[in-house]
Amino acid sequence: MNLKEKEQEGIVILELSGKVMGGPDANLLSEKLHELVDRKKTKVVADLGKVSWMNSSGLGILIGGLTTMRNNNGDLKLVNVTERIKSLLIITKLITIFETFDAVEDALASFN
Repeated sequence: MNLKEKEQEGIVILELSGKVMGGPDANLLSEKLHELVDRKKTKVVADLGKVSWMNSSGLGILIGGLTTMRNNNGDLKLVNVTERIKSLLIITKLITIFETFDAVEDALASFN
């Protein structure tokens, strides 16, 4: 997994790409989210448009991220969710937990 960070309107956009699975990926995203909390940046959009594959460990990473942000009065929202990942979210009923958006702009607007 690769991770790029940018900020827009005070909201952090994390662009994930590649395969989101357990192991080092979990540490990479978890460390990034804790770093953001330390910087008082708790409004986060995860752009999944370039994620080619995600397994159950990858979903666990996202759940951990959501919990981290919400425990710090923030939120983690998903954008550009591919059909493959969307089906995982539906099967696991996580689609009812995460807010998902088709465009980054829509996700950013939802924080207001």
